[in-house]
Amino acid sequence: MRHFLLIALLLLTACSRDDKPTPTQAEALRPADARLAAIYERSCLNCHGRSDGAAPLTGHASAWAPRLAKGMPALLHSVRQGLNSMPAMGLCPDCSDSDLEHLINFMSRSPTP
Repeated sequence: MRHFLLIALLLLTACSRDDKPTPTQAEALRPADARLAAIYERSCLNCHGRSDGAAPLTGHASAWAPRLAKGMPALLHSVRQGLNSMPAMGLCPDCSDSDLEHLINFMSRSPTP
């Protein structure tokens, strides 16, 4: 019985683990596509690559989950219009909806080990 409780405790601990990357990890993340990486560096990194702001950190999937739960159309609308401290178009006036969607998908995924 004690072994069962220990295993259950270990599983619960693993499931509740925070997926937040360290500041160094977050700042190092870039999209694989060079064009998107350049957009990310000029428009997204300053807010989403540093843990000192209100923006969800790149690679922190659980912080992005409530936003993604609204659906991509609603999320794109928020990006286009701006929301709270995020400026309209996320400082990327030349981004297409496809660019924004790819960047959102990149930022909202936990980094692979």
